[in-house]
Amino acid sequence: MLVPYHQDQRLPDDALPLDAPRFAPALPDGDLWDRLAALHDGVAEQVAAAIRRGERPTVVSGDCLIALGVLEGVRRAGLEPSVVWFDAHGDLHTPASSTSGYVGGMALRFAIEPPAGDLTPLAEECVTLVDARDLDPAEAEYLATSAVRRVPVADVEIPEGPVLLHVDLDVIDSAELPGLLFPAPDGPTRSAVLTAVRRLLDSGRVAALHVACPWEPGRDQENRRRLLSELTGLPGQP
Repeated sequence: MLVPYHQDQRLPDDALPLDAPRFAPALPDGDLWDRLAALHDGVAEQVAAAIRRGERPTVVSGDCLIALGVLEGVRRAGLEPSVVWFDAHGDLHTPASSTSGYVGGMALRFAIEPPAGDLTPLAEECVTLVDARDLDPAEAEYLATSAVRRVPVADVEIPEGPVLLHVDLDVIDSAELPGLLFPAPDGPTRSAVLTAVRRLLDSGRVAALHVACPWEPGRDQENRRRLLSELTGLPGQP
């Protein structure tokens, strides 16, 4: 399922070059949080329905925040997953610690410390952060005392029980994936990331896969099409 949004902003149709159903509801008027809540609730319903049908849903979106809707969908299907989070960044800021105010940089922290009281916090010990080579000081300080596990791509292992696997494609070295919104050099190769992700998927424990594509639309389309197809097993967009 393609969710062509970056936060609450609709992306062009070619931003996610996969041949797959799109979930692109009209969002209500209101502030960012109202619009995100509506989008995430819709994603959660789609994910929960797929799991109840015995499927492993794959969700591809324009940023990491959609992972919160995917997590809620897994829970609505009656599962309580661990989270394995591939990312060049920590996504561990709070509104108070972020100097930029970029909400996408808070996605994983929001899963652990939800901003809304009706969401269930994700226990730190249930989170594996993979790579995260580009941390801000506040994120490094948080990780120093938290139970979140941080591992290199080559060393990631699948936890016991159901797992939500989140892959932000900026985990790949930026030299191999031009046009990223927040490029980070000196990262793992595309091949290394694909190998690690396939190993986790082959375990049979991944309840849902979320792939975030925080990139500028319309660039390097063939490379992106191949990467998404290899990662998800879905065909590239014709």
